Amino acid sequence: MFDIIAGFTYSQTLFACVESGIVARLQQGAAASAELGTRARLGPDATRRLLRAAAALGLIERVGDDLWMLGEQGVALVGNPGAIAMIRHHHLLYADLADPLSLLRGERTVPGALAGYWPYALGDGSEGEDQAAVSPYSQLMAASQPMVADQVVHAWRFDRHRRMLDVGGGAGAFIAAVAKVAPRLDFGLFDLPAVTAIGARQLGEQGIKVNPHPGDFRNDAIPTGYDLITLIRILHDHDDELAQALLIKVRASLKPGDTLLIAEPMAGTSGAEAMADAYFGFYLLAMGSGRARTPQEIGAMLTRAGFASWRERPTGLPIVTRVIAATA
Repeated sequence: MFDIIAGFTYSQTLFACVESGIVARLQQGAAASAELGTRARLGPDATRRLLRAAAALGLIERVGDDLWMLGEQGVALVGNPGAIAMIRHHHLLYADLADPLSLLRGERTVPGALAGYWPYALGDGSEGEDQAAVSPYSQLMAASQPMVADQVVHAWRFDRHRRMLDVGGGAGAFIAAVAKVAPRLDFGLFDLPAVTAIGARQLGEQGIKVNPHPGDFRNDAIPTGYDLITLIRILHDHDDELAQALLIKVRASLKPGDTLLIAEPMAGTSGAEAMADAYFGFYLLAMGSGRARTPQEIGAMLTRAGFASWRERPTGLPIVTRVIAATA
């Protein structure tokens, strides 16, 4: 119970260690408190307070009289750039949760701090959408994609397909991961115009040919001619009505026997119940739409959309992502 009560201070300690540069400095090796305080722009007393708090959480540990190094949790953190990217923007979520009841009651008249971070989702999908506006979102998704992509490419044989369309594929990080295991695939990227432009450029710089399909799945049809369509962390960003409409559009673009692959964190995951219902529950509410769903809920939506069958494919880290393959 005390950990639940004190959880906010734990997460703020983590944020302070990341944002101040302490974690990045200790990734290079041990350092004295004076050096860490200078980097964080903190006085000696404040530095000691932060370091002691971080050590209590296992982020760092003290060695010798006044030397600090990464602890067990800190080592795990620096091995996951996606987690660090999430932490760096969590101050927006903290601001939105300052009054959780107001958030739950829908009493706000303007989008909150986190929703404002996602102009990608709030934009109209026009050609004039500014790439600078969607760049922070695209960078966050790209940084947090590798661990998800690794789970998905080990859960599915991509080389059995000819053409793959990644819907909502952002900067193309997932396509880049699939290209390593199935380089002969013909790739397509469907996203808002400004985001697709970023993805096509970055994939081209990696030598990966992609067919860009600028559009908005809220208003536009899904491109046809692909025997595999992927929705990577897409459905849970949207409310039921829009998510169902998207699945119907995807089904309409596929021929019988073609495949839809869905990958995202899902509710009902053993050992990760709090991640889905507490973290993503409030995160997506603050963002403005979406919810984590169980595989059975997604399966029911797939059936309503006209898919012939679906089944879950096991992943090594279901807390990171679970995978559902549906046959048209």
